[in-house]
Amino acid sequence: MKAELLFRQCIDYDDGAIVEMALWRVSKPVSPSSHNLKYSLYYGRPNVREIGYDNERGKGDHRHFMGVETIYSFTTVEQLMTDFWTDVHTVRGNR
Repeated sequence: MKAELLFRQCIDYDDGAIVEMALWRVSKPVSPSSHNLKYSLYYGRPNVREIGYDNERGKGDHRHFMGVETIYSFTTVEQLMTDFWTDVHTVRGNR
């Protein structure tokens, strides 16, 4: 499966937290997802994921939030980013 990188960004916070985001266009959906995007959004500290959104093969679109994994209903990239950043702001609070 050939993938075209559409977006990649890393952010390092002064308190040691990090955000890593990547979005690719794929030639066919990552099963069982039905869209032609592959994404990985991460917030946490090195080796400690507090928030994650991704669509791993075999699992499809899902969300990790403070140790709990749930199904994520992907609609658009804009909504995905809004949901991710809302979670990040919830966890970071006023940091």
